[in-house]
Formats: sequence, C-alpha cells, structure tokens
Amino acid sequence: MSLNSIREIERAVEALTPQEIEELRVWLDQRYPLQIDARLRADLDGGRIDARINSALADYEAGNTQAL
Repeated sequence: MSLNSIREIERAVEALTPQEIEELRVWLDQRYPLQIDARLRADLDGGRIDARINSALADYEAGNTQAL
C-alpha cells in the first residue's frame, strides 16, 4: 500500500461519525485481533484460567478485595 493510500485512509477515518468509527473498530478487532487478544481468547476457551478467575471471584465475594 502506498503512502498516499494510507493518507487517504486516514482522511476517510477522520471524516467518520462516532458510530461509524465504532463499527470500524469492531470490524478491525474481528478480522485482525491482537496476538494477546487471540491468546487470551484461546486460554479462556480452553479453561486454562478458570481457577484464577474463580479464586478472584471468591476473594471478591468474601470481601477480600479493595477498590482501585
């Protein structure tokens, strides 16, 4: 892709409404997820962090947490 094409895309994005920008963000996230997002999704789907999630929820429910 040429530099002119990138600048054209930038100008087009700047002309979008907030709703259109959100739609573009969702579209990009679905088609080009970041590596960490893909790994987290795989870990969640594979149940590899369920124990940590359950432990954190138990701590919260027991009142063993504090607000950030």
